[in-house]
Amino acid sequence: MSMIPSFFGNNRRGSSSFFDPFSLDVWDPFKDFPSSSSFSRENSAIVNARVDWRETPEAHVFKADLPGLKKEEVKVEVEDNNVLKISGQRHVEKEDKSDTWHRVERSSGQFTRKFRLPENVKMDQVKAALENGVLTVTVPKVETEKASVRSVQISG
Repeated sequence: MSMIPSFFGNNRRGSSSFFDPFSLDVWDPFKDFPSSSSFSRENSAIVNARVDWRETPEAHVFKADLPGLKKEEVKVEVEDNNVLKISGQRHVEKEDKSDTWHRVERSSGQFTRKFRLPENVKMDQVKAALENGVLTVTVPKVETEKASVRSVQISG
């Protein structure tokens, strides 16, 4: 059983939780509480921009679920040479006065996610693609030389 509290994030591939030291997200203890204010509805897209971050031997790969967004509505930026910023906006659907709405669950508003990357990345070679509502951002890693091993003579 993990000793790390579950509010630090959920690992979907297992039942344990983990803390991501590179993420700049701030934990909001009230995000799951129901609210009657329009603030939560208009800004709920912030919570709904879910991102997976995976590291391969060649790159850091980010996948964000952004259903219904066009590439013109999404920005991928590099800040301070090692912070990856993914942001965008979901627009509210136009309402027709003759329509009767029974339920509104789809979120709208702006969202921003920031990730502090380690020093071993090539931030000038970041690539992004949006396909079928999934944004994939690839940040290549700097090729590192394999450590050489040499024997040291022991005196004595």
